Amino acid sequence: MAVTPVGNPYVESSDRVSDYPGASEALAERIDIVGVNPFADSAARATAIPSPTEGMMSSLNDTDAVERYDGATWKPVGGKVLQVVSVFKADTFTTSSTSFVDVTGLTASITPSATSSKILVLATIAYATTVGGYTARAALIRDSTQIGGGTAVGSRGTANARTRQEDATTNIAPTSFNFVDSPNTTLATTYKIQVAGQSGSSVIVGTSAGSDVNAVEQPRLSCTIILMEISA
Repeated sequence: MAVTPVGNPYVESSDRVSDYPGASEALAERIDIVGVNPFADSAARATAIPSPTEGMMSSLNDTDAVERYDGATWKPVGGKVLQVVSVFKADTFTTSSTSFVDVTGLTASITPSATSSKILVLATIAYATTVGGYTARAALIRDSTQIGGGTAVGSRGTANARTRQEDATTNIAPTSFNFVDSPNTTLATTYKIQVAGQSGSSVIVGTSAGSDVNAVEQPRLSCTIILMEISA
């Protein structure tokens, strides 16, 4: 049979007819390895390819992910955004707690498709204190664990954001913070924002000033959490 590039067998017009079956089989095997074979889901793939070979490619219709077998596991190809989950809060929330409590409506849940996936968290919160000169803190929570905050030292606890206004009528801008998390799980994972105030003042979420007076210069503001699963 005519000499062809390594790994790319094909039949040339000068080949003998008797060479055709062997060349066709080699070509089919090569396509199985380098081709991107579509499957309904990972279970259907496992049934069709019980013993995959390193370098095999596949696409899954349920997750729209292209994956490559590395000799041990199927892994997503490239740094693709596999899914996006978001929540939007347009109403207000008030608390007088000096320890962190959940903000109603600022909770989002995502189920990673692989343990190697990263979760990019994009959070925006508008909050203020009802008494001037007091502070409020915000924290990002994964399930029941605070993540992405600074290292606590002494009485200086950890938080993802902090705000302080001169007086309760001073307008403040929303605060945004981001964090790349590695939950290392394929189970449903919940992310939420908590807030805490200072003794003697309350924290009000969803407003540009703690007084929240009915005035055009003190608009109501929205809060959001956006979760993006990024393939490894």
